[in-house]
Amino acid sequence: MTLGRAIAVVGGFTMLSRLLGFARDMAMARVLGAGPIADAFFIAFKLPNFFRRLFAEGAFASAFVPLFSAERVRGGVAEAAAFAREAQAALLVVVVPFAALAILAMPVVVSLIAPGLRDSPQTVAWAIDFGRIAFPYLVFISLVSLYAGALNGLERFSRAAATPMLLNIVLLTALFTLPRFLPNPGYALAIGVFVAGIVQWLWLLDACRRAGLSMMPRWPTLSPRIRRMLTLVIPAAIGASVFQINAMLDVVWSSFLPGGTIAILYYADRINQLPLGVVGIAIGTSLLPLLSRQLRDGSTDAAMANQNRAVEFGLLFSLPAAAALGVAALPIIATLFEGGKFGPAESARAAAALLAYAPGLPAFILVQAMVTGFYAREDTRTPLLIALASIALNVALNMAFLWGTGLQHVGVALASSISGWLNALLLGWVLVQRKHLIADRRLKSRSWRMLVAALAMGIALWLAVGYAGDVFATPGVLRWLALAALCAGGAAIYGGIGAALGIIRLSEIRAILRRQAGVRPEID
Repeated sequence: MTLGRAIAVVGGFTMLSRLLGFARDMAMARVLGAGPIADAFFIAFKLPNFFRRLFAEGAFASAFVPLFSAERVRGGVAEAAAFAREAQAALLVVVVPFAALAILAMPVVVSLIAPGLRDSPQTVAWAIDFGRIAFPYLVFISLVSLYAGALNGLERFSRAAATPMLLNIVLLTALFTLPRFLPNPGYALAIGVFVAGIVQWLWLLDACRRAGLSMMPRWPTLSPRIRRMLTLVIPAAIGASVFQINAMLDVVWSSFLPGGTIAILYYADRINQLPLGVVGIAIGTSLLPLLSRQLRDGSTDAAMANQNRAVEFGLLFSLPAAAALGVAALPIIATLFEGGKFGPAESARAAAALLAYAPGLPAFILVQAMVTGFYAREDTRTPLLIALASIALNVALNMAFLWGTGLQHVGVALASSISGWLNALLLGWVLVQRKHLIADRRLKSRSWRMLVAALAMGIALWLAVGYAGDVFATPGVLRWLALAALCAGGAAIYGGIGAALGIIRLSEIRAILRRQAGVRPEID
């Protein structure tokens, strides 16, 4: 399968999931607002998701997928499936005791992740309750991440990419059906998180069965290939999860700020996560198994070409997205979230955070494209060292912004953007120095033209927002129509300028969406 088609498959399903996620977040904003219940739930929700990305997506996806691909090349699907069962046993040995310990020690966990809430005992009590209900999600979603890695290693991307939609469907169902039976809506959402983990696990367990991957449990063994995977897991867990580590640190800093700040940053980050999830994760998910297989086969020229195209795709979509989110931050936040317990004051605070998050978006997406070049070569140490430098900068900037300026929650978002750029630039510099990334003529010639097109689109959107400012300040259908027109107009302007500058060509779009000859369809 071509890289472009794989990105289109993963990105398409991720887009559907993100749209459902927006529906979920809009409902939560109206029901929870940006108060203590919202802060408590988002703390509880972030905990299992953070460790899932650390243990499963960050570590196992980065260490497991290249080894799984190698087993597939060496011994076929049967041998790869045997390795996947070994990895599943090793994962459960770690995750199940960890989840049990975290549930028992939830008061300590909450105090560590939100130390600034000591003066808000009710918020802390809710966070502990919600965390204990939701944290078992970690076990099921870790298995989901492992199964998704195996399916991606077989270049069967669709079922895994569609899985996050189930979380949003279950949470929406829980939010609209359970609150009447519970003390507050936070309990309903925490129960929904737990149930969603089970549903997603069953969904991908069936997908593995259909793909010929038997995931029957087995007794854990320390085989040579598991030992090899374990040597890659620990540095990969930090290196691949630097964005999530910084996001969790944002909770720590936010807990020292006025009540509702944790929720405000969550809503702003959710907007910023849309292009990151659709483009960045799609690139990383599609590129890792492809690069791993090509490097194993000795196809270094093809691997280099795909690395260049991944960077190009990242810039193509992230530059205009960053410009649009920065210019139209307030109209986007107000239209999507304002209503119920989420008012204009909350919209203004969230929009200021989104404006600070937006410049870091291209960096976060480029990291997804470039870090894969290390993991495909089974190098997890270098991204770890770079990630540690990025995290250190994030901590230093937050301390400077929070206690040296009046930026408050905007400083938290800005620190994430700056540290993200350090991560991306260092990863790119090392790849270039090692000659693992040599920019081809197409990437060099198109990069600056993408920047020009994005800036022109940003100026046009800025003028449009200024002209229609009163429309976005008034709730109702007209505001939604204005936002839709703004998005469509921005896309048309970028597409038109891109076509004029030669960075967007219909013939190339058709070509990258075609399946490689002789490769069976990946839609299962």
